[in-house]
Amino acid sequence: MSTWGSRGLRGSQFERLINLTNEKYRELRLGLVQKIPTPITPVEIDDNRHITLAYFEQRSTVDYIGAIQGFPVCFDAKECKSASFALSNVHEHQFNFMKEFEEQRGIAFLLIYFTKSDRIYYMRFQELKRFYERAQAEGPKSVKMEELNENYFVGPKFGVQVHYLEGLNRDLKEEDRLD
Repeated sequence: MSTWGSRGLRGSQFERLINLTNEKYRELRLGLVQKIPTPITPVEIDDNRHITLAYFEQRSTVDYIGAIQGFPVCFDAKECKSASFALSNVHEHQFNFMKEFEEQRGIAFLLIYFTKSDRIYYMRFQELKRFYERAQAEGPKSVKMEELNENYFVGPKFGVQVHYLEGLNRDLKEEDRLD
């Protein structure tokens, strides 16, 4: 069982940028995507009624869920400090949720922030699945930036910091989901 405050706030700056992006998408009526809070059980509360120690009640599935232009979407935000993304950052229950979401005709993906190069990658579920299965078959347990499709790196554009709609549009076109 993880304690609150241990690793959970590591990507909070990245998530803040995604939250601002989602707010802008909502204002522009492009989509409605919300952060899914992870339920916690407080253990210690200080005199100012601030939680100082808590435990996660259950494992989370993904960080965000919603709809973009009528398409159901779910995604998780990940951050890594090196030029490779460790697949251990995607837990089995998260992978399975994303797989089931895709089976229900939703669109699942990861947004990975490579802090060293200050680049954000939109990883389609099909790409994640390929790398995940490769790792399960005793292959590399991480994904190097060189292995990623340059067309799926996203960034600030049109007044949003993490313009992941570009990746989503490419994903839709490549997967022929528009029928």
